[in-house]
Amino acid sequence: MNLSNISNIIGRVLLVCAILMLPCVIVALIYKEDALISFLIPISLMVITGLMLIKISKPDSRFFFAKDGLIAVALSWIVLSIFGALPLYISGTTASYVDALFETVSGFTTTGATIYTNVEILPKSILFWRSFTHWIGGMGVLVFLLAVLPKTEMSMMHILKAESPGPKVGKLVSKTRSSARILYGIYMTMTVILIVLLLLGGMPLFDSVVNAFATAGTGGFGILNTSIAGYNSLYCEIVIGVFMLLFGINFNLFYLVIIGQFGRALKSEELRTYLAIIISAILLIAWDISSIYESFGESLRYSFFQVSSIITTTGFATADFNLWPSFSKIILLLLMFIGSCAGSTGGGIKIARIVIIAKNVKNTLKKVISPRAVTSVSLDSEIVDEKTVKTVSTYLCAYVFIICVSTLALSLDRYNGVTSFSAVMACFNNIGPGLNEVGPVGNFSGFSPFSKIVLIFDMLFGRLEIFPMMTLFSLSAWKKN
Repeated sequence: MNLSNISNIIGRVLLVCAILMLPCVIVALIYKEDALISFLIPISLMVITGLMLIKISKPDSRFFFAKDGLIAVALSWIVLSIFGALPLYISGTTASYVDALFETVSGFTTTGATIYTNVEILPKSILFWRSFTHWIGGMGVLVFLLAVLPKTEMSMMHILKAESPGPKVGKLVSKTRSSARILYGIYMTMTVILIVLLLLGGMPLFDSVVNAFATAGTGGFGILNTSIAGYNSLYCEIVIGVFMLLFGINFNLFYLVIIGQFGRALKSEELRTYLAIIISAILLIAWDISSIYESFGESLRYSFFQVSSIITTTGFATADFNLWPSFSKIILLLLMFIGSCAGSTGGGIKIARIVIIAKNVKNTLKKVISPRAVTSVSLDSEIVDEKTVKTVSTYLCAYVFIICVSTLALSLDRYNGVTSFSAVMACFNNIGPGLNEVGPVGNFSGFSPFSKIVLIFDMLFGRLEIFPMMTLFSLSAWKKN
């Protein structure tokens, strides 16, 4: 293990985070808030700690391996969350540091689960930071680091693979740093377009910015207690709903569209499956809840927004789906499992993995029936190598194991099984709202500190897709190369 390289990366991450926290200082100054000091202290600590880590490290790219990338990413996210939680704790807006850490991890991992019972009383700067953590974590803070700072190709690719969601990560262009810049360029452009569209719909500037951050990162932190429903605007619901779905698409496809390969983008098997699931879920739920609302158009409106929010793991809400029939709730629960596309800002298992798993099951059944049959798993007319298929299967096993253990741990609290299970699902899949007491009108404040810590790890495991966090607990990973 190259501890010097890892220390250097963590130091750089802290410096970047200190810079990214500066807009919160500007917001606090504009609104003349006492929370200003709550940001100045963490910024100072991050700058001092970051510079110290960089100074004591002697990075050597010749000895930076895959496991170093995994550990660097996992530790960076943990350290980032520890410092990022300080503004919430220092400002006194949370009852304990564990609550502040839960809220911050929920922000960076784009989960959107909250411990706040009344967000409307929070200072503007705190609200801005909560939503901005979604935007930072959506594309990945280390991907941002790669985009703005020079680094050797070997270490960069290991980091990109460790932080980017999906079963397989590839470069858009020959250089990894250029790929990171393209991704963030697309990300920022789409965010700006969303802000402008929300402004055109009559949403105030501050609200437009923070809601755009939460949508782009598919996070879902709201600044109104009733989430997006509080604006009572069909226009805003449609705009946010459409953009949630867009941010749930693999960003590589947007790049293909930009360079004129629109047909190739449309041929994506993952995209077609993603759209088919969305359309089917919207129509089925709209039909199921049509008796609750005055017209089918109204039920379609609420179905569209909730499906868009859940499958992209954003977590915004315009209706309390806890009150919907069981059929609709089960569909939403299934969407929590599935999630969005690989290479997007969304969470969940990912559509690409679902397709690979389904095809692998089909091939296994074919081999059972015809032992001599030659089979292979393909995606977009390309053969998926056996290593990737095996990794996907391993991921699924680890996914189920973590959910079971976490649900068992949460059962120590007073909540029923549905609440505990959906809380784990909501955090591990980075969704936000679950069912029952952690539904769209509920929150996570009632859980014990132990349960909140379990859910914190679930959020980190989910956002980093298990393996980087698991590497931290592997003794062999800490041995010298």
